[in-house]
Formats: sequence, structure tokens, C-alpha cells
Amino acid sequence: MNRDLQIVGFRIGRETYGVPITLVHEIVRVPEITPIPDAQECVEGVINLRGKIIPVIDLRKRFGQKEVTATVKNRILVTEVDKRRVGLIVDSASEVLKIPPSEIETPPSALQDAQANCVTGVAKLQGRLVILLELSRLLQKSVAEIRKAVTDATSPNDAAKNTMAAKAHAGGGR
Repeated sequence: MNRDLQIVGFRIGRETYGVPITLVHEIVRVPEITPIPDAQECVEGVINLRGKIIPVIDLRKRFGQKEVTATVKNRILVTEVDKRRVGLIVDSASEVLKIPPSEIETPPSALQDAQANCVTGVAKLQGRLVILLELSRLLQKSVAEIRKAVTDATSPNDAAKNTMAAKAHAGGGR
């Protein structure tokens, strides 16, 4: 017995995308975002969501949109990717969609051959297409960069530690 796939649908531009509902913890309005220095262009920064620091990636930029405009409809999908929470800025989060397996087709072969293909299928739903995404593949590079940037930003600077140790050693430990 095949059960319907439940996905969270969201829009980027005119396209509708979907990710499994099990990966989405919540959907929030876009709060103030603290930038991360020297991060990839699609990495907006981090937010404080009820005491947890969540890195945020702008999927619009990740998908190559040149002009990204903030609107009141923008949302952050708080997802879990590789056992870490990551926020994804989208134009709007539409709804929870139930898609019968019979309405999902495998991606075209041109997409399957791509090295880091993130499209797992294309669903036909009420006269529109919904592109189904694999978040871990889509965000592989971005998540690794965020981990490094957040670790660098939250850990003491190694150069500063080395300088302090050298001063203590030169001063005889006084």
C-alpha cells in the first residue's frame, strides 16, 4: 500500500518546490539576521530562534536569482539537514501538500546525471508541477561552509591564543 507523500510546498519566483514535511520543524517570519563574515553569497547569516543559533541560507540566491527582494510574504523554513537545523529563506511557504506516488515522476535524465543533483522527483498536482528537493544534496557545500564560519566566529581566535601564550612564556609566567 503506497501512502501519499507529505511535503511542505514553498515558492521561489514562480516555481513551487517541496521538501518532506519530516524535515521541516517550523516556518517563521524572517527576523533580524546577523551576517557571517566572508560567507558564500547565499549564506545570509544566523538567527537566534528561542535561544538556539540557526544558520540561514537564502534559497533564492542559492537558485541563482539575481534580484532578491524582501517582502512580508518571505518565510524561513527551519529544517534539519545532516542532524543540524538550518533556516531557508523562501519567497513564501504555501502549504502542506499530499502527493500520491502515482503523481511523482523521476527527474529527467539530464538532472540525474548532474554531480550534486538535488531534485528527487517532479510531482503533478492539480495542474501544476512541484519540484521535489533533497536538502542534504542541495545544501552540502553551504552547510559545510556555515559550520566552519560559525565555529570560527564562536571559538577564540587561535592567533590571539598563541600571542597570549607567547607573552606569558616570555614574561616568565608572571
